[in-house]
Amino acid sequence: MTTHRASESAAHPDRPVGRAVAAGLVLALLAGLGWTAGMIYTVAGW
Repeated sequence: MTTHRASESAAHPDRPVGRAVAAGLVLALLAGLGWTAGMIYTVAGW
């Protein structure tokens, strides 16, 4: 009886898809920080 060996994951960190996801997260973080700074500036302006 043979044992079943799980196949290796196709997603490696050096793949372009991983880089695209990381870039998207960084852009989302920057957008969130910009929005937060804009809200603080708006409220401080009142």
